[in-house]
Amino acid sequence: MTKILMVCLGNICRSPLADGILRSKVSREGLNVIVDSAGTSAHHTGEAPDARMRAVASERGFPLDTLRARQFSTADFSEFDVIFAMDDSNLRNILKLAKSEEDKRKVHLFLNELHPGSDRNVPDPYFGGQQGFIDVFTMVDQTTDRIIEKLKNGEY
Repeated sequence: MTKILMVCLGNICRSPLADGILRSKVSREGLNVIVDSAGTSAHHTGEAPDARMRAVASERGFPLDTLRARQFSTADFSEFDVIFAMDDSNLRNILKLAKSEEDKRKVHLFLNELHPGSDRNVPDPYFGGQQGFIDVFTMVDQTTDRIIEKLKNGEY
């Protein structure tokens, strides 16, 4: 079984979207994978994903209503095989908590799965308009398709 964690700042926009989309695709493909999400900040712990993100995801067949924000912890290094950061700031915050090189090897920038070595960030749509949420959905949907391909090929 592979365990994958998605991480952004507040765990209310990008990472729960990636979590919800990948969970749905894993289930549809019948893969033995656990998916979760967390935030490097505790500001939204216990909250549902942002209503705008939930609406965009739900309209496209990926409801996020059951997800709740939680904070990333050092225990996540032991619990998960792959940890995806949505941007370089959160990548740095996660790596600061790593206790070993093995922990560090688990952490990757999310969009590098679709665009290897590009070190692109998934933009935070929180302070933007509706189009930002749609754009983030498209990026995450495409990247999770690539992750599914890699899971099927045993690359994780």
